[in-house]
Amino acid sequence: MRTFHLAGGCFWCLDAVYRVLDGVHDVVSGYTGGHVENPSYELVCTGSTGHAEAVAVTFDPEVIPADVILDVFFTLHDPRQLNRQGNDIGTQYRSAMFYADDEQKALFEAARDRASEYWEGGIVTEISPLGKYFIAEEYHQDFFAKNPGQGYCLAVALPKVNKIRASYAPYVKAS
Repeated sequence: MRTFHLAGGCFWCLDAVYRVLDGVHDVVSGYTGGHVENPSYELVCTGSTGHAEAVAVTFDPEVIPADVILDVFFTLHDPRQLNRQGNDIGTQYRSAMFYADDEQKALFEAARDRASEYWEGGIVTEISPLGKYFIAEEYHQDFFAKNPGQGYCLAVALPKVNKIRASYAPYVKAS
């Protein structure tokens, strides 16, 4: 198993998307990249902690290649938007990849370079060392599945899930 720590806007969307992929064994929403110990959602939302909303995606590379996990990341959000995704504005919504070792750093840089061929205007995705990863509150875990009728889920997360289902159909879990 391998785990990547990725931030691309609200963690609810990343969580929802990665959970539909075969070979993904766990997705844990949390906070990383900041300077406050044990931050809460409310504190992170102020933008004062430096943390990004992120997901820890644990997957089996024998089932789904690392490159696919990373290409999905660059497909499901706009990596050209600095400190925001759509109406979610602030450093906590930045596009970022947090590497645990030099191998991950190289994989992340290669994925960013691949993505730059498809995104005009310059990618602003931060690639930084992984510091402490703080698990988000329980109600954020698997939020989309627990709240399918919630407005944000319907308006923002569901279209992203559907986009990935269509674009990465060979890697989507059988229903």
